[in-house]
Amino acid sequence: MTLRDEKAASQLVTLAGQFIAREAGRSTLITPTRVGFGRNPKFATVFVSVFPFEETEHALSFLNRNVNEFREFLKKHGRFNLLPFIKFEADIGEQNRQRLDEVSKGI
Repeated sequence: MTLRDEKAASQLVTLAGQFIAREAGRSTLITPTRVGFGRNPKFATVFVSVFPFEETEHALSFLNRNVNEFREFLKKHGRFNLLPFIKFEADIGEQNRQRLDEVSKGI
């Protein structure tokens, strides 16, 4: 990952957090954790962590349904050479880390 990609990823995570805080309901906590770019920087995946875990599917459907509004938000508030197409996914790595924390507390 180049320095430019790292800066774009950092900006995407920050702006995703602002957008989610503004648009999402208050019943779930949705936190963007990281951004992954495909082989082509035109496509980006924003990984999110959802609490409570049972609401993950609902939160992802909400985010992917509002992806066009998020792109408009990025146009207004972001500085990108190339505005990527966005997809939201659950951050499985974060869920695994939380499970390991629970297991290690029991030891």
